[in-house]
Amino acid sequence: MLQLLVAGRYRLLDQVGSGGMGRVWLARDEMLHRDVAVKEVVPPAWLTEPERDELRLRTLREARTAARLNHPNVVRIYDVVHDRGSPWIVMEYVPSRSIQELLNTDGPFPPRRAAEIGLAVLAALRAAHAAGVLHRDVKPHNVLVAHDGRVVLTDFGLATFVGGDGAMTGPGLVLGSPQFVAPERARDGISDPRTDLWSLGATLYAAVEGQSPYARGSAMATLSALATDPPDPIRRAGPLRPALEGLLQREPWRRLTAAEVEPLLRAAATTPGEPPGATEGADAARRTADRPGPPRPAVRRRRQRWAALGAAVALLAAAGTVLALGGPDDRPPAPGVGGGSPAARPAAFACAAPPPAGATPVRSAPAPTGERFGLIPDWTWYVDPSGFRIAAPVNWLRWTDGGVTCLREPGGSRLLSVGATAAPADPVAYWRAEERRLTGDGLLADYRRVEIGPIDMFRAGALWECGWVTGAGDKVHSARLVLAVAPGRAYTVSWLTKEFDWQVNATYFLMIRQSFRPGP
Repeated sequence: MLQLLVAGRYRLLDQVGSGGMGRVWLARDEMLHRDVAVKEVVPPAWLTEPERDELRLRTLREARTAARLNHPNVVRIYDVVHDRGSPWIVMEYVPSRSIQELLNTDGPFPPRRAAEIGLAVLAALRAAHAAGVLHRDVKPHNVLVAHDGRVVLTDFGLATFVGGDGAMTGPGLVLGSPQFVAPERARDGISDPRTDLWSLGATLYAAVEGQSPYARGSAMATLSALATDPPDPIRRAGPLRPALEGLLQREPWRRLTAAEVEPLLRAAATTPGEPPGATEGADAARRTADRPGPPRPAVRRRRQRWAALGAAVALLAAAGTVLALGGPDDRPPAPGVGGGSPAARPAAFACAAPPPAGATPVRSAPAPTGERFGLIPDWTWYVDPSGFRIAAPVNWLRWTDGGVTCLREPGGSRLLSVGATAAPADPVAYWRAEERRLTGDGLLADYRRVEIGPIDMFRAGALWECGWVTGAGDKVHSARLVLAVAPGRAYTVSWLTKEFDWQVNATYFLMIRQSFRPGP
């Protein structure tokens, strides 16, 4: 293998990890003759060039900030260099395995060991927060247990970015697993020390339970559950339960602070393991009782409907690669078929073709009178001539295809579409019939169903989430909603992205879902 030399000093030896934001290499510092870890930050291909530039600048700025940390439970950052058009972060190399790797090979941790790990990660976070540094991606993959037993937190500020330094006014872009993102961050894009503490609680929950407190079948379903449901039941935590319940509070002001959770973790770390479900001390119970969580759903069906809704809308919301909303007559109302013209097969849905010459750009407009729902920068309220309105990115191209309104990113594959149609008697049966028709006609090659189910929006609705391969050979992922808004009237709202970008873009789903307003 060719051993690349970065910045004339760091020789890459072996790739040891990869993720949505780049690759991590074991490298040799030729100047100091020591092993280091080098992270190559590679912006996702679907970002615009200004967004890529902003990400590079933010990565360098945050890495330099994180380099100020000097704590035994934090992986040290040695250097930040720019080479071959990308930022490279040079870090301490720690021979280790992550919590996630240990879970995969050895199964859940005993509560006492999980509490010991929690104390180490908490110490790292307290040191970071005192220095004004947020992590924003605490999860089992980023907690390392070294071969000598040392616990370290890695990847400070490098796996995610938001539109402001620590907080923003609208939903942010989350490049990581939604299962470990705090509710307020998924909903509003807010990042502060309390969001890191929620993620710590989710990480420790996963350590003892074997999966996150919001493990679902898709990113959209996870985000929907995060918005509406309590965490999954705690069964194996024993003496760690009070700390988990206090950290996983939905409302930040109810959440335990670092100072409050530390004695709970310390007590769990020094107490022999107890059977799952054992009663904790009154003092610990009182701490969490002061911060009541949201009520549990009355019935399982409501939870299933919300999960389905989240999945559909999250697809919508992902505002990332290709979004299509549509739905005319007997033709399936529309997630478009992502970039490029279909080859041998006809398009399964509306809005599949590139924008025509007459397509017009979406212009920035003030919020409609009385509208309280806020949008993130570079998005605006698009009001269609037919009367409906929805959040859409500024400068996307707008045209119609068989009665479906199509909105697509100029020069890109992202696509949003909305169409009016007759209200089906049974929305779920409607999508199942469309699935049978399109797969039977061979229009959805390599088809994969994710979910078809009811959702709670307007009078009635259903979600259809699936993936397939387009005629141009692109793997795509789609979520489509049919929403009955009045007797006999419905809309279809569909979202399509390339399969590779689906999970990353799903974080916009709440904004898309909440912004849709049907026409008169």
